[in-house]
Amino acid sequence: MPIIVNLDVMLAKRKMTLSQLSEQVDVTIANLSILKTNKAKAVRFSTLEAVCKALDCQPGDILEYVPEE
Repeated sequence: MPIIVNLDVMLAKRKMTLSQLSEQVDVTIANLSILKTNKAKAVRFSTLEAVCKALDCQPGDILEYVPEE
């Protein structure tokens, strides 16, 4: 998939666990894990906004486009 989710990188930079993020954004750990492991087919803007607010980052810090060869 050409869209890569760098949620794990941002969590590490902010020294935050998935559990802590889950509590702050009111999204289940299971759903965040799906996003973190690049298995998500879609992401709601409200979820992306909440994650960016909690991690103090921009959407581009979490989502990356990598063209397929």
